[in-house]
Amino acid sequence: MDAVALVERYYDALDGHEYETLEELLAPDFVQHRSDRRFESRDAFVRFMRDDRPNPDTQHELEEVIDDGDRVAVRGRVVGEGATLFEFADFFELADGKVDRLETYSR
Repeated sequence: MDAVALVERYYDALDGHEYETLEELLAPDFVQHRSDRRFESRDAFVRFMRDDRPNPDTQHELEEVIDDGDRVAVRGRVVGEGATLFEFADFFELADGKVDRLETYSR
């Protein structure tokens, strides 16, 4: 799977509540940094998304995807109930066909 397809599949799995697929896409030592928290492992991230996400019934609408081989940047918005909840920028680092690191910014 190429880098863009991997990242698009990440959002599809997240929006579709496909947590086993999400786990398969992430490296075991996956780390995500965002303004309100930090996840230090794939298991912690998947568990949060499955069990503790404040609003799981949202969709990610991607507006721009920039591919730089093993790095992908995405700009988009999260929508729920027909309205934009917030805009985001995600910066993915990929290794061995998996998402290894993710930096997330939102407004």
